[in-house]
Amino acid sequence: MKNIFLILLSLFLLGCEEKKNLEGNAEKKMEDSIAFSQRLDVSNQEVLLLPEARAITSEWLAYLTAQIEIENFREYTVNDVVSNARPIAEIMRSLRETLPDTLKSNATEARLAVIYTKAMVLEQSSKKRNPDPLEIANIAAEIPTEFTNFKIQLNELFLKTLEQFEKELDEFDAEQERDTTKKPKPRAPEIEDRV
Repeated sequence: MKNIFLILLSLFLLGCEEKKNLEGNAEKKMEDSIAFSQRLDVSNQEVLLLPEARAITSEWLAYLTAQIEIENFREYTVNDVVSNARPIAEIMRSLRETLPDTLKSNATEARLAVIYTKAMVLEQSSKKRNPDPLEIANIAAEIPTEFTNFKIQLNELFLKTLEQFEKELDEFDAEQERDTTKKPKPRAPEIEDRV
């Protein structure tokens, strides 16, 4: 009789524990569904490309595709990012692999490597059995920031060096000086003496 009582007590306690686990799982699923439906917190910082950089990137299909995808990040929820993690990684891989020779430099290639790495980390985090929405949101928010840094780096390729800038200033000063020597000097007004 004592053994039956212990067995029933054990079953009762296990049943209560299982009920708590089910309630805890339901609560966790509810929190996750809310977290997955949250919009990404993406920076609205916009960097405009210099005309020289814009001329090159306007014909670079991978860049244009990446730019559109980055703009979509402003509207994405965490769930959208999870669904699109693989295409995002592919877009960033294509961007990295198709960098035009005129834009190649150690700095631009490093920026593209960072973007691609973040996209791959995002893809891996999204594939986990139990993905963490906060982790995914944080990684996803870093990709537009890194793309902005890449655009800044593109602009820096076309900035003038100090020597070029000084030469341009010297040419401007010389042109101004030529213009002033060509113009007749203004005459001083004549003053009449009245006595």
